[in-house]
Amino acid sequence: MKVLVVNCGSSSLKYQVLDMDTSTLLAKGLVERIGIEGSVMRHEKIGMDKYIFEAPMKNHKDAIGYVLEALTDKEHGIVASMEEISAVGHRVVHAGEKYASSVLITEDVMAALEECIDLAPLHNPPNILGIRACQELMPKTPMVGVFDTAFHQTMKPEIYLYAIPYELYEKYKIRKYGFHGTSHKYVSMRAAALLGKDYNDVKIITCHLGNGASCAAVKNGVCIDTSMGFTPLDGLVMGTRSGAIDPAVITFIAEKEGIGADEVINILNKKSGVAGISGVSNDFRDLEEAEAKGNTRATLALNIFANRVKSFIGSYMAEMNGADAIVFTAGVGENDIGMRKLICSELENIGIKLDDEKNSIRCEECIVSKDDSKIKIMVIPTNEELMIALDTVDIIRNLK
Repeated sequence: MKVLVVNCGSSSLKYQVLDMDTSTLLAKGLVERIGIEGSVMRHEKIGMDKYIFEAPMKNHKDAIGYVLEALTDKEHGIVASMEEISAVGHRVVHAGEKYASSVLITEDVMAALEECIDLAPLHNPPNILGIRACQELMPKTPMVGVFDTAFHQTMKPEIYLYAIPYELYEKYKIRKYGFHGTSHKYVSMRAAALLGKDYNDVKIITCHLGNGASCAAVKNGVCIDTSMGFTPLDGLVMGTRSGAIDPAVITFIAEKEGIGADEVINILNKKSGVAGISGVSNDFRDLEEAEAKGNTRATLALNIFANRVKSFIGSYMAEMNGADAIVFTAGVGENDIGMRKLICSELENIGIKLDDEKNSIRCEECIVSKDDSKIKIMVIPTNEELMIALDTVDIIRNLK
């Protein structure tokens, strides 16, 4: 069974085709500058050089059309016709409270996604456009929606509700939703498998650390808490996002700077985080290079980031009454040896012991804790596209 995975942004489209009988990646690509001059597609059939194609693409339908042409091309393609694609899995950012798992896309589902545009105004509209384009060009192919928020819908009200007037929650659904759910689900499942434990009987803290970052507490196969909130701005300090702050800071900055709340939110989203603290960059490699040259603000930014992650680890250990493993994933989590060491330092008294030698060796999936560490420390590369494809296959097979 071959599955096409689609992830639409406002002016971009990422895609992969996987053979799910063997979980093998067959092709992948990226379309950029959709609706903008200079539209380009970079398509790669695995094992071949990238194929770069430039043509005007005024909308997502045009982009999807060129993707389908590339996938069926005699030289660069991987199928003779699109009839060989059994289903399309769509990454969708926000499904609100409506869905706690991936679903077959119907008109009712599309209506629910439209209703959630207020909750994800930058992400849901292009996600919807991508689905509509695929439906038009592949009308007989089943479409599945896989939602970033779905994995976190198992949180209890005492976790996801804010202490605001309850009627505001009832009217506007203001609550913690959480994001990166597909990644947290994938790496927590892989961690249980690598540990040889039943996923439904294990406690795992997952740390998705990249330019966007979040932690999650996964207990007995379900998420019980996560760091991002109503929006992806909450929780950890990130590349350019502030993470959790006192809400009064927003009006204070607005009054002092003579700007509106929208402008303050823009500052908190795009000019804060480790980039704002350091004045150097949102790229952790740049920060570590600056630190090596004696830049104290770069050091401060790195320490603040590590401290926030450490705080969530401690909090989730308290919530779950312990943990079997801590998993690091995403760009920083998978590749930044120094940051993993900084986060795990001085946690030995609660059973977290990092092995410096194991941590210094680049690997795919590995355990980097000491042999006598009560809680295993793991590095697991995330694979959201594979998780989307797995969910898609589960749903399609249940239709038969």
